[in-house]
Amino acid sequence: MGKLFGSSGVRGVVNTEITPDLVCQVGSAVATHVKAKLAIVACDTRISANMFEDAIVCGLISTGSDVLLAHVVPTPVLAYATKVYGADVGFMLTASHNPPQYNGIKVFKSDLAYTDTEQAAIEKIITNNTYQQTNWQNLGNITAIDAQTIYLKEILNNVALTLPWHVVVDSGCGAAYDVAPKMFKKLGCKVTALNSQPDGYFPARKSEPTKEALQDLTKTVEAIGADIGVAFDGDADRVVFVDEKGEFIDFDRALAAYAAHALKHTNGKTIVTTIEASMAIETMAQKYGGKVLRTRVGDIYVSEAIKQCGAVFGGEPCGAWIHPKHHLCADGLLSAAMFLVAMEAQNKSVSECIAKIPKYPTERINFACKNTQKHNLINQLAEVLKAEFPDYTDFSTIEGTRLTLKNGWLLVRASGTEPLIRLTVEGQSESITKDITSKATALINKQKEALT
Repeated sequence: MGKLFGSSGVRGVVNTEITPDLVCQVGSAVATHVKAKLAIVACDTRISANMFEDAIVCGLISTGSDVLLAHVVPTPVLAYATKVYGADVGFMLTASHNPPQYNGIKVFKSDLAYTDTEQAAIEKIITNNTYQQTNWQNLGNITAIDAQTIYLKEILNNVALTLPWHVVVDSGCGAAYDVAPKMFKKLGCKVTALNSQPDGYFPARKSEPTKEALQDLTKTVEAIGADIGVAFDGDADRVVFVDEKGEFIDFDRALAAYAAHALKHTNGKTIVTTIEASMAIETMAQKYGGKVLRTRVGDIYVSEAIKQCGAVFGGEPCGAWIHPKHHLCADGLLSAAMFLVAMEAQNKSVSECIAKIPKYPTERINFACKNTQKHNLINQLAEVLKAEFPDYTDFSTIEGTRLTLKNGWLLVRASGTEPLIRLTVEGQSESITKDITSKATALINKQKEALT
């Protein structure tokens, strides 16, 4: 068996790369590894959700673990419930932002996702077929729970808004379809809901909330004069924003804006982000005397770093933000609420608040590359890129190859979930960014050709 877990758990095309048998095995293996007495299971709205829910429950109760079923809720709700109920493990059946033909499994201990070491232990149990299954008399029991209500109570106990926000919320027919509109209403907002019916085909837009996918949201915010637009991915661990003018807010600038808010009154505390985030994060951190720690790409690595260094906030530029005061799971719902709090603190419109954040031109390009070749290609690119950019000021191999240049930076890394090589470039001006991108792209294509 090849490596089962990627940077966001197990993920693949349904009944091709991920099957009911495999899902059942993962449930049994995890329960065996942690000697689980109690597990929580939830899913998003994908049409394969019921099939995989049944499969993982079978695997769990066969080991004697009792199961609490939360059914369709966002990933952060499942993670929070895992902590509140004191479960030994939580399973979220989702492929997050991937298309509807995909599904997957995210595994949580308390509210922190499984680490690479723990994932390797699970894979070993599956490979060796060493499940600890119980006899028929000790099979686990199954109980339905209302995790959403518990989660909303936590939000309302910790977040308060004073302005009458008019929020347009686009759940994309995903797991936030019910809880997101409810959350904003309970916070005192006027809510206009888009795509708030559960549909695992994601017919209204892609599950990934990109600028291109959110045209209906941007048009609606502008047309009805709302204060802000908010959108989530399939399992709502990511959030993106649209300002009151109907303009999509750049991922990095939104992250930098909230990071500045988190650091403003913390006297030099640390925030955590990944190696692909904008240098605007450092710009805003320096303004408030804060520090920035960079990790590998993946919210689990951000969460681990936050826990280790006591950071006040962390996030990825994909919209996955983590608020350690509440829990250590990337949480799009909580982040949306906290973003409104941050905007209120400045007593300005959303567009005025974002205008304070520097905008460095960024390019992101994906290159198709077989999973069997992508890591070899990344290794080969390290020396080639260093030769092409000899004036680099810093070189990192935390994940992939990252070169810090005098006027920007570039990162080449292998996707953790897809057969892709990802290039990210940021420069102090448009021309600088384009020049770095052009040179890096030519080198990547040349090295790809050499591999074939």
